Amino acid sequence: MKRKIAIAITALSILTGTFSAVSFAAGNQRTININEGIDVLVNGEKLNMTDENGNEVEAFIHNGTTYIPVRAVTEASGNKISWNGDDKKVSINISENKNSEDLTRARQVAESEREYSFELDENIKREHITYDNRYGIEIAADLYMSKDLDMSEKHPAIVIAGPFGAVKEQCAGLYAQEMAKKGFITVAFDPSYCGESGGKTRNMASPEMFTEDYSAAVDYLGLQSYVNREKIGAIGICGLSGMAVTAAGTDTRIKAVATASMYDMSRDMSKGHEDYYTEEQHKKITEHLSQQRWKDAESGKAGLGPHEVSFDENNEPITGVSPVPDELPEGTDNVTSRFFEYYAKRARNSRAVNFVSSWTATTPIPFFNFPLMSNIKDVSPRPVMFIAGENAHSRYYSEDAYKEASEPKELVIVPDADHVDLYDNFEKIPFDKLETFFKDALK
Repeated sequence: MKRKIAIAITALSILTGTFSAVSFAAGNQRTININEGIDVLVNGEKLNMTDENGNEVEAFIHNGTTYIPVRAVTEASGNKISWNGDDKKVSINISENKNSEDLTRARQVAESEREYSFELDENIKREHITYDNRYGIEIAADLYMSKDLDMSEKHPAIVIAGPFGAVKEQCAGLYAQEMAKKGFITVAFDPSYCGESGGKTRNMASPEMFTEDYSAAVDYLGLQSYVNREKIGAIGICGLSGMAVTAAGTDTRIKAVATASMYDMSRDMSKGHEDYYTEEQHKKITEHLSQQRWKDAESGKAGLGPHEVSFDENNEPITGVSPVPDELPEGTDNVTSRFFEYYAKRARNSRAVNFVSSWTATTPIPFFNFPLMSNIKDVSPRPVMFIAGENAHSRYYSEDAYKEASEPKELVIVPDADHVDLYDNFEKIPFDKLETFFKDALK
């Protein structure tokens, strides 16, 4: 049985994650057992794929990865490809006539390739959408709503994102689906530079841009005929919580904001877990990151590194990243183990950063310059709710934010729950409280 893959007539379908991988065959060949054949469709028509010598080539799946002949697809997209045998390098020259519509089509046909960590509810409709933020970066998102929703009416809506380094196919999408089951129109989005969203440098974190991405989702929702633009709220999960609150502080169109397992990433980056960086260490971090910029400029690409800088036994910053192990060693602390169980196991996603890829090494820099939550009092008189697990290592972030916020505000401590429980543990996540909070706030 052949599997069919449709592609849009653009080289971006190769480069932006529509397929898990691409293969360019040259030189010595390896014998690979193919489990099933694949038809590649261009605008609905089967692409006859040949190499530079006119020999027929095929797409195939190997070890769960889809491989397509890059030459055939590139040329079918109206672009040029060349192979330098001496340097073992493939060059693709992309035509400048690409547009957002092409990119949208390429992503929409990749639905079967997405790695959702939860099953789509039979009563919920999910639609992949894209829209630009204020800086012209295209944001990829999923729109959720009940199948029996009256589209002639205007409904309340909620924008959702997080955790830090996660993608919309993980717990943001799960939250979006659950709130859609309760009657809300919901959007779960990938932040700029991450997942399927645009941005030239990949896996780069920007608190300003991530904050803007919340408002961009509000832009999109407010233009839909079935959304009441006066009844739009926001949910931030883990590291995107600070961006949700910050966005609400200056964007009065966000009428209510809730957070779950909050992390204030600007505080986390500059001070570290439970504020353990000394003044000397902080100076070493800024010097380390400044030197990393020279390395990036010289190499022409962003180096990779952890989003939190660690120190060795000589109190010097540790550089680089280590490969993610298949299993954690014995004695690993419980917090790391819980994150690993989620990101590397049950909710693993190849587009996510956490425990799969890595952030750019200079990630902490913008968080030094853009302190989040400084306008938290400006959310009032719109309500804010902070949800944290009783046993969460991050609980103090929510408690501190609650103290700083003005009324109306609410702090919900979930009994016998840790930080990661609020990602996907249906027995612990207080969806009923979220429903009540937003229905009261948006009525």
